[in-house]
Amino acid sequence: MKFFLLVTILTSAAAFTSPTQTTRTSVSLNAEASRADFLKQASSAAAGLAFFASATPANAAKYGSVGKGSPLVLDPKTAEIDKEILETAAVQKSFSNLKQYAAAAKSIKTVLQKNSQANVGPEVRKYFDFSRLRGDLNTVNTIFDEDTQKGTDRLIRNILQDITELEATSNIKEGIPRSEIRLNKMIGKCDKLARAFDDYLAFAPK
Repeated sequence: MKFFLLVTILTSAAAFTSPTQTTRTSVSLNAEASRADFLKQASSAAAGLAFFASATPANAAKYGSVGKGSPLVLDPKTAEIDKEILETAAVQKSFSNLKQYAAAAKSIKTVLQKNSQANVGPEVRKYFDFSRLRGDLNTVNTIFDEDTQKGTDRLIRNILQDITELEATSNIKEGIPRSEIRLNKMIGKCDKLARAFDDYLAFAPK
């Protein structure tokens, strides 16, 4: 009887502990599987980033300085243009304004080269009124097809960002002369802004 009771107790204990061990084993296996899946996904993402990084310079080399570093920017030669919209008075006026903006960026650079202490802040705000500039850019952008706009939209953002940076660096404090480093930085931003306008206008028909 005692022997039978001992066997019964041991059998019950084994039955009680087995599911726990099985559960632990299952959890361990699941953890390993999850980790393997994570590492697999991470490797795939890294490979994708490596491909993207190698492809971007290739696109920039193919299309010159236009949209450099912006994979969405297409070759201006392939731009699809709606000639009917292009010929409207509103678009033609905005085109003319954009050329004036590009000229203004070069003009500000000339002023700085002649006078390193020139306060060009008022000129930046005068020539590059944000609401007007954005309106002109968006008006001209209506002549392009949807695929081309994916690239020109990026160029528009670049232009607005360049103007913001130029205005921020143009401020000069009274009694504190502008350093040569700051001057060169401003001249560089004028060049960058002029190129941004040229990149955008490259999509326009000659």
